[in-house]
Amino acid sequence: MEQKEQQPQKINIKATDEKLKGEYSNVIQILHTKEEFVMDFLNVFPPTGTLNSRIIVSPSHFKRMVKAMDENLKKYEASFGNVEASEAPSPIGFQERN
Repeated sequence: MEQKEQQPQKINIKATDEKLKGEYSNVIQILHTKEEFVMDFLNVFPPTGTLNSRIIVSPSHFKRMVKAMDENLKKYEASFGNVEASEAPSPIGFQERN
């Protein structure tokens, strides 16, 4: 009996115009538990900052993301030259809302 190769399933992604505009982030804060990684994308301009987005992923997905980012940075540097890392920002924290 012949086995048919499965074709990759095409997935159509819907996005609003607002989401497609994107959000600027100049700081990321990453936290983790055993079960998940939490990435807070921030826009910090002292003396204040805002949380733009919080993304929560599994450890295995986080590892795939790190690999994809590393591969893309290598492609970017091959095209545009070496990127120097900037200095880490001073410690930040969330302010509770009253």
